[in-house]
Amino acid sequence: MFRHLLGLVPPQPAWFTHAPLPASSSPVTLTYLGTAGFVLSAPERTVVLDPFVTRHPLGHLLANKPLPSDPALVQRLIPKADDVLIGHAHFDHILDGPVLCQQTGARLVGSRAACMVGRAAGLPEAQLLETAGRENIASGAWTLRGLPSVHGKALFGKIPLPGDIPAPPRWPVRMRDLRHGQVLNWLVDTGGLRVLHVDSADFIRDELQGIKADLVCLCAIGRRYRPGYVREVVALTQPKWIVPCHWDTMVTPIDAPPEMLPGVDLPGFLREIEEAGVQALPVPLLGSLTLPRGPGAR
Repeated sequence: MFRHLLGLVPPQPAWFTHAPLPASSSPVTLTYLGTAGFVLSAPERTVVLDPFVTRHPLGHLLANKPLPSDPALVQRLIPKADDVLIGHAHFDHILDGPVLCQQTGARLVGSRAACMVGRAAGLPEAQLLETAGRENIASGAWTLRGLPSVHGKALFGKIPLPGDIPAPPRWPVRMRDLRHGQVLNWLVDTGGLRVLHVDSADFIRDELQGIKADLVCLCAIGRRYRPGYVREVVALTQPKWIVPCHWDTMVTPIDAPPEMLPGVDLPGFLREIEEAGVQALPVPLLGSLTLPRGPGAR
């Protein structure tokens, strides 16, 4: 009954079918971690975006109880990382970032708020890289660039937990400790494949002007509050592919059958993407895509 009232319904397997992608001699693998989390990996580099696999029940969140990360689960699902990019500092985007960095030696890269969370978890300064965006950051042979953005109106037309994190919060953190801070859309250039990560359903038009991407990971929740959301992202960035994200619930275990967040219309989102002239590449929870690099990517 509780799940029914929340609208937690399973997605249909048919929604995750799409035409095959071109083959490549130097592919990149994209794995969906649920919520807005992704792993981009190739033999030479692994970059993780918004890792959140330790999920806590809704009642636990609403009671503002501590949210410990599950190190064994993180290690099993994300065994490797060179850089961990945080789009904003809400719990469902950053919770497992610090422990992932502790396990792998990766840098935690993000806003001041994101770095404050890393400090709270005990990460050394050498593993923290604060950015306000608009700068190219070397990640091996790859290039990372944060694009200043804004958080979408994801909760009944309002921005949840707005504000900054000016000092390290208590650890383990609680949901209400984690304000979003500066929001960044991440552009990851792997050399022959450019991936844009939009982890909340809004953006600043001027920051995306002139940014071209082969693939966009695009937030599904709250898109109805941003008029022309899909059409404008496509017009600005001209991608060939869009992978929907932030459509699954955040309160059921990562290994459980996935369920949809209330308010998400995934079939409608997929139709809107295709109507904009872009191939939709829906990925199931913990599923992967093999993406081509080089001239065939566009």
